[in-house]
Amino acid sequence: MPLSTPSQKALVPFVSVENMMRFVLHFGVETILKELTEAITADFARWQEFDKTPRIACHSRDGVIELMPVSDGRTYGFKYVNGHPKNMAEGLQTVTALGLLAEVSTGYPVLLTEMTLLTALRTAATSAMAARALAPKGARTMALIGNGAQAEFQALAMKAVLGIERVRLYDIDPQATAKVVRNLSGSGIETLACASSHAAVEGADIITTCTADKQYATILTDNMVAAGIHINAIGGDCPGKTELHRDIVARSDVFVEYAPQTRIEGEIQQMEPDFAVTELWQVLTGQTPGRTGERQITLFDSVGFAIEDFTALSYVRGKLEGSDFYQEIDLIADPDEPRDLFGMLQRAR
Repeated sequence: MPLSTPSQKALVPFVSVENMMRFVLHFGVETILKELTEAITADFARWQEFDKTPRIACHSRDGVIELMPVSDGRTYGFKYVNGHPKNMAEGLQTVTALGLLAEVSTGYPVLLTEMTLLTALRTAATSAMAARALAPKGARTMALIGNGAQAEFQALAMKAVLGIERVRLYDIDPQATAKVVRNLSGSGIETLACASSHAAVEGADIITTCTADKQYATILTDNMVAAGIHINAIGGDCPGKTELHRDIVARSDVFVEYAPQTRIEGEIQQMEPDFAVTELWQVLTGQTPGRTGERQITLFDSVGFAIEDFTALSYVRGKLEGSDFYQEIDLIADPDEPRDLFGMLQRAR
């Protein structure tokens, strides 16, 4: 007997790495970063609609593998993501990811996509969203400590959303810094390679730390952080991994995505369980003030949260219709008679 033709519902749009690159280059990196910033802001504004949970992590001595699920009651999304700092020495990515959206009413997937590139974009957009709410007005200079795969996206998001003009760079590997300088050439951002993290933060309005090592690190010490600074600490994302000295956290007003997750994975894992933090959605909806004074130190203790991935996946899905940036894949078994899965298998002989 002839094989059944899958129904349209069983064919799932799939965005490969190649198509994601085509997608990003077609619309433009800075355009996507600006639009993602607005989309994430809008979803944070409806924070209470989401069914939220801290991500599910599987830790090993080599790294971590995580699932990040969330739903708004109509659409469900999750991301698979890893973090393996040792991969760099083997010529592999530290972070890889893929993501899926499904309709809650049937459970059927409606999008499957690469998310290594998309995660870099959504992380940078989230940083820009936080800095727009928390950084000093008129900020034009950012220090970027940790010049790996995320660095260029962070710099371009801050330019696109906040108007950052200068980025002072430092990495323990000078080749990483040289890579960023090369990649941002012609972007409209003035770059300066610095010899130390102390030199990088000089004159900065915003400090972004995005290092990869899975350890209790002290990328910033208390004496490096002047009054009025905004810090985006985005490197901490699992237990046992931090970037800031505890004293910096203690004298900052700390803002987080989802406190139950950040207390486990973020900079505040160093602090007492009841250390005061503000969830960023409360600032974005006007329920709580963000920056309240010129000398205030604001700290966005970002570990990445599933709503950001949900937004990014939804954003891509919304732009796919009528495009050639995806292919349909036969992902769901689809027998003509829903109860006759075995019969479908037999007929495939």
